[in-house]
Amino acid sequence: MTRRSFLRAAAGLGLAAAVGCRRRATQLETDRADMGHDAGEPKGVFRPGEVWLDTDGRPIQAHGGGVLFDRGTYYWFGENKDAQTHSGFLRRADVVGVNCYSSTDLYTWKNEGLVLPAAADDPSHDLHPSRVVERPKVIYNERTGSYVMWMHIDTSDYQYARTGVAVAKSPTGPYEYRGSFQPNGADSRDMTVFKDDDGAAYLFHASEWNKTMYIARLSDEYLTVTGEYTRNFVGESREAPAVFKHDGRYYCITSGCTGWAPNPAQCAVSESAMGPWEPQGNPCVGSAEQVATTFHSQSTFVLPVHGRDGAFILMLDRWNPSNLGDSRYVWLPIEFQGERLNVRWRDSWDLSVFD
Repeated sequence: MTRRSFLRAAAGLGLAAAVGCRRRATQLETDRADMGHDAGEPKGVFRPGEVWLDTDGRPIQAHGGGVLFDRGTYYWFGENKDAQTHSGFLRRADVVGVNCYSSTDLYTWKNEGLVLPAAADDPSHDLHPSRVVERPKVIYNERTGSYVMWMHIDTSDYQYARTGVAVAKSPTGPYEYRGSFQPNGADSRDMTVFKDDDGAAYLFHASEWNKTMYIARLSDEYLTVTGEYTRNFVGESREAPAVFKHDGRYYCITSGCTGWAPNPAQCAVSESAMGPWEPQGNPCVGSAEQVATTFHSQSTFVLPVHGRDGAFILMLDRWNPSNLGDSRYVWLPIEFQGERLNVRWRDSWDLSVFD
């Protein structure tokens, strides 16, 4: 209920009745706190591209994110971009920090707060608001009992090109920032981390000024790289890697490099996490515009649905360059045709598509 309709109700029905209307409207807004579904629509529905609210009724701020499943709960980590968006070619929002949300059903998300906040008082710190903190991903290390967060760290001109690492003893933090570096001496921008079934973990990162994708093996503690790495998609200018494993094969979905503007996705498959990779082409199925723009969005993570064999969700961001805090989330189910995967647009869907 808007302020104008409230005043009209107050004049026509009396103040008490108007207050009752306002309370009912507020409850309807609260009831929409899962995945952008319309009031009156059953809960347990994903609505890609809509505003997604947390259980407090506030827009979720978890951009460029990834999800960790741990002890029966999903933890969604992402960039909080609820800050000023700076204009110019390299648009960016001031660093607020990394948010975490928790869910047991993937539809309703509780805000666990800033688990890695900005370092507002130290202009030289990697996490200062004037810097860039993007694409946080968290994996659990059974050997150390630690939750390890990797992220892209940069200066506002994107010349720093590093990966940062933070550690916590709980998925909801607080995370202790351990610093940043260039893995194996190579520049690093868009990135993700992937943990294999045997506990080995890998860093995928765009390097050589985004022209080549490096894949680096992480140390046993997941705090640094081992020196073992491969160069992949050489000269193809791929970024925004999202990696998963299905039926013993590895899949890597990437975007092109066109700034905040959408472009066609590409998928590749491999027998090894380190490659070599066999291209499969664009996984998107739909209209020419949908295929050319990856549904006006960009890949960030592939989420395995716990307890459902072969069920994976492609997580994408629909960027709003003029107001990055209002960028939207596009989650879509992955379909398999043999070894090839397809992704189709759905206005709304639920987990029953995997039944």
